[in-house]
Formats: sequence, structure tokens, C-alpha cells
Amino acid sequence: MKDIIFEPLKFRNLYVKNRLFRSSISGRIDNYDGSGTPARINWEKKFAAGGVGAIISSHIPVERSQRILPNYAMIDRDERIPFWKEVVKSVHEFDCVFIGQLSMSGLQQDIKGVENKYLKPLSPINGPEHFHGIIGKAMKRTQISEAVGSFARASVRARSAGMDGIELHASNGYLFTQFLSSAINKRTDDYGGSLENRARFLLEMVEAIRSEVGNDYHLQIKINAADYHDDYFLNFGKGNTLQEGIQVARWLEQAGVDALHISVGSQFPHPRNPIGPLPVESAAGTYTSMIDSGRLSFVNYLSFRYRLFRPIVKWLWARKQPTISEGINLEVSKAIKNEVSIPVLCTGGFQTASIIRTALENNFCDAVTIARPLIANPTLPLMFAAGNDRAPKPCTYCNKCLAHVLTDPLGCYDESRFESYEKMIEEIMDIFE
Repeated sequence: MKDIIFEPLKFRNLYVKNRLFRSSISGRIDNYDGSGTPARINWEKKFAAGGVGAIISSHIPVERSQRILPNYAMIDRDERIPFWKEVVKSVHEFDCVFIGQLSMSGLQQDIKGVENKYLKPLSPINGPEHFHGIIGKAMKRTQISEAVGSFARASVRARSAGMDGIELHASNGYLFTQFLSSAINKRTDDYGGSLENRARFLLEMVEAIRSEVGNDYHLQIKINAADYHDDYFLNFGKGNTLQEGIQVARWLEQAGVDALHISVGSQFPHPRNPIGPLPVESAAGTYTSMIDSGRLSFVNYLSFRYRLFRPIVKWLWARKQPTISEGINLEVSKAIKNEVSIPVLCTGGFQTASIIRTALENNFCDAVTIARPLIANPTLPLMFAAGNDRAPKPCTYCNKCLAHVLTDPLGCYDESRFESYEKMIEEIMDIFE
């Protein structure tokens, strides 16, 4: 009897060998100038060898002024293409598809880098985002047009590098989310106000990319099904509703998008993404890198640093969190899948074969994307193929990896999963071998 997890998934322009995608994750493992390193190649190769059908890259900045963090490989000019060819080649060795996730930070620019230190990141609005208090500068129409051009040129480079497709990161608080969300976008021109206006930037981007790469190249969009903006303490307004997310999904299908990747949350991190506790103890040691990023960063640091405040911070974070850890987005994914005919991918802490199988069989989604559980167990797909329902040492959703990514190589930092601290560090550092 065939296992639906390992049935191929056919998109309009792409074929993937199974229904397990590595979601967008990485760390600060490239050069400061945005050039790539062997560690990046080893990082992607590790998951391809582990059996996933496709890898969605970590965010790839299309402009230096709009990178979320330094030390991520960029695709802002043609000289970057040869490196990405090497990345794609290494992944293809394992019959694995590589999808490049193109991004701009907007005002959610966690660490600006020296070149942007005294510049406000461009965004839809003048003002701060709500977690770190990073202050953005409203984009003029000419700057919006320039951004569209940057993404379109980057998509051509991605295709030239042999990437099997691209994904636009229009969820979790980055630039496209800032335009889409009613809780963030307070513009009064053609790019603000109604949902149609707020979606204009993203839809113009899809049109521009299609005009450059044609209709025979895979293009998918990661979107919020809903914002849940009021999950944050002292934030007013829920942001986009599920019905608005469904409408955006319809428009994107009409615009010629090949697939939708469903998430939730108006910013990152968000109480629903990634689900689990806010890792305040770990953040106390790494959040120092963000102290000068925004108006709220120092206050956040103090709340992480001092034990007196930690229980309050943890309660504020968890007060609206659902109790479910795995498959948190399945219901909203199904709501969108019911309204579109293109494939729908769903993210949300997946690491149990029976749960994934049930989700696929009952049409909640067409594939799942996995981040933290694959960091914990890069060979998880091979474990499923061998008949295991779960890894012997599953991800605990502790989110320590989230805190460490600001300053350290990405990896599983839950020492309870390892024989010793030394073994944990050995696994984290293996991409540099």
C-alpha cells in the first residue's frame, strides 16, 4: 500500500518526489558582504541527504539595504549566481528540489549591519513595529517600483542559478506582510486602506516576476492565513482575518502563482509562530545583539536578563497560545485549500508521520513544510520511510534555536536531547567541517 507522504507532488511547473519540504531556516553562516560559504552548501546538503523532497531556502536578500540579518548569502547582483549554482547542484545530487525564498525585511530588520546602521529600513509606514520597536520609513512610490524591479531581477538570477523555483516571503511580518496587514499598514494612498490596495504591492510583484521569468517557472508565495496581531500584549487590532487571507489567496491564484505556503502571525517571532515558549533564558545571552535595533529592544533585553521579570514575560507570550504544538495551522490551511485549485503547503511543527498522513489524506494541505523538527532530526524523512512514526528523540519545541540564531550557528540547543554538551556542539558545528 502506498504511503501518501511519499507520493510525488506535481505542480504546474515542478515535480517533487514526496510531500516533505524543508522550510525556510538557516543561520548567519555566510560572509558579511553577502557572498556564500561552503557552510551554506553543507547546510542545505544535509537536509537533502536526509530525504526531504524539496528545500525552501532561508530568506535570500535581494537588496543589501533590506536584509533581515547580516551573514546571509544574497542574490542582489549577477556575481552571486555561480555560488547559488553550487548550492543547487549539491541539493540535486539527492533528487531534491531547491526553491529560493526571496525577501526584503521592511521594518522587521533585526540586525541592520554596519552599512544600514544609521538608516531607517524602508517599509509601508513611518513608525515602529511592535515587538522590537524597530522604526521604519514609509516607501515612496518610486521606491516601491524600485523594490519590484529588485525582486524581478533577483528572480531571473535565481532561474539562471538553476533554482527549481522561487518563493516570495509574504508572511510573518516581513515587507509584504507589512503592506498586507491592516494592523500595520496605515497608508492612505493606493497601497493602503482597502484589502485590494494593501495587496497591490504583492500582486504587482507577481506580475513583474512573471514578465521576467515567464509562466513556465515555479513561483509560490508564503502568506499569512490570518495575522492574530492582538496575540501580542498591548497591540490593538487583530490585523487580517482568515477571510481576508482567503481573498488574497484567490487573487494570487488568479495572478498565476503555482502554490501557496500557509503560515500565520503578523510578525516574527509570534506566539503562534513558532509555537512554544519564548526562550527567555537563552535570549538573555544573545539578544544583546539587538539592543540598539529598536525602541523596545533594551526593555526586552532587561525582561529576558533578570529572573524577576521572566515569569511575566513567559505568561504574556503564552496567554493566547493554542495548546496544540503540531499541525497548528491545519485548519486555516484547509480553509484556503477549499477555495483555490493550486497546491497548498502548510507549516506548523510537523514531526509525526501519522499526523502528516492524516492531514494529507483529508485534504488539509498537499504537503507539509518542516523547520525545527528537521533541525533536531535532519534524517526525519528517512525515519518515516523506515516505518517510524516519530524520531526517537523528537524536537521539544523549546525554541532555544530561535534565540541562538541571532549570534550563533543554527542548530538544536536543547542539551537534554544529547549525551553531553560536547555532543550537542559537535552536531551544531558539523556544517563547518
